[in-house]
Amino acid sequence: MPGGKRGLVAPQNTFLENIVRRSSESSFLLGNAQIVDWPVVYSNDGFCKLSGYHRADVMQKSSTCSFMYGELTDKKTIEKVRQTFDNYESNCFEVLLYKKNRTPVWFYMQIAPIRNEHEKVVLFLCTFKDITLFKQPIEDDSTKGWTKFARLTRALTNSRSVLQQLTPMNKAEVVHKHSRLAEVLQLGSDILPQYKQEAPKTPPHIILHYCAFKTTWDWVILILTFYTAIMVPYNVSFKTKQNNIAWLVLDSVVDVIFLVDIVLNFHTTFVGPGGEVISDPKLIRMNYLKTWFVIDLLSCLPYDIINAFENVDEGISSLFSSLKVVRLLRLGRVARKLDHYLEYGAAVLVLLVCVFGLVAHWLACIWYSIGDYEVIDEVTNTIKTDSWLYQLALSIGAPYRYNTSGSGQWEGGPSKDSLYISSLYFTMTSLTTIGFGNIAPTTDGEKIFSVAMMMVGCK
Repeated sequence: MPGGKRGLVAPQNTFLENIVRRSSESSFLLGNAQIVDWPVVYSNDGFCKLSGYHRADVMQKSSTCSFMYGELTDKKTIEKVRQTFDNYESNCFEVLLYKKNRTPVWFYMQIAPIRNEHEKVVLFLCTFKDITLFKQPIEDDSTKGWTKFARLTRALTNSRSVLQQLTPMNKAEVVHKHSRLAEVLQLGSDILPQYKQEAPKTPPHIILHYCAFKTTWDWVILILTFYTAIMVPYNVSFKTKQNNIAWLVLDSVVDVIFLVDIVLNFHTTFVGPGGEVISDPKLIRMNYLKTWFVIDLLSCLPYDIINAFENVDEGISSLFSSLKVVRLLRLGRVARKLDHYLEYGAAVLVLLVCVFGLVAHWLACIWYSIGDYEVIDEVTNTIKTDSWLYQLALSIGAPYRYNTSGSGQWEGGPSKDSLYISSLYFTMTSLTTIGFGNIAPTTDGEKIFSVAMMMVGCK
């Protein structure tokens, strides 16, 4: 995508960019034609210098410049200006306005409506030129008693530079001529595009990051990332092997979609540091390689397929399961995507509830992992009766049993569904600092984790 196209707002608007870029020597305002009183939406530096107002002072005031009217401003001209705005017409006026310091100045004001591709007026462009030296000298406090010739001489001395900017203008040519808008802007003959939403030109294999397809794709990736954020900690903590064919197929499909996402990211535009959209294929690939490529690559490796084989060594299986946690780093992208919705109160509330549930889920997985690690003493191969897992097993009537005839290991205990629900129940009560005590930490590891969890809940 050509440099200079703003990436944060799409589709691209080449019209406004041409105005700002090419009219640095002009003084102009842009007003919103769709809102009552046509508030100013942009004021360039030339107008601020000419009027003495800061840009912040001008924004949202009327484009008719009613805030610059004074006692010497002609009432008929004021009415004509307002009629021009009401009728969405092009026109020009010689009007006496007042600067911020209340100095009266004669301006040549040109008004031009800007239409979109549907021929609907969406903006007003108002340009201004100082023509005070061509008008009858204005008598103010500092020139009282001066002759007309003396006042004219001072005006010419102070405004010599204005002569170089002024060119003869025929008012009749301005009215009802859309092409005259180019001259109003002093853009020359190379010219002014129609105000419309233009999709910038890109190479055929490059995808715009804001197009409908990419937006839909990003939401699919967003949903799958949340799915990953839920399932990865669960599978790692509860050491589940995906022997269920349905789950194995689903996770494999997710891996393939993440792999396709990597390919698409090598062909998708991005926003540069200055806000411009970058469409150069080489720059896109270098940027992606330096940022998200490694994380995305680790996210799409088929760990579940490897773990599904029965003959895989337990240590290697645990290593691959642990590497799946890298997928959680993709949540950084989710945060960036959801940032656009933080201005809506309902969206913030839903987001906070989701974040709280996700954090409680992660902590529940960690809580179970601690209990599972400490419930059996590997040195003596005995069960710790003070562990919360042992106490839970007794309370629900599913105690641990030692298999003396077979593997010589502890078996039984609560089901994984019961263990997860109990873990989530405990983390929820701890985060909300309620705590009923029916599930309580007993070992040192469990107590340390509980203290940390309650500190998180207090924030």
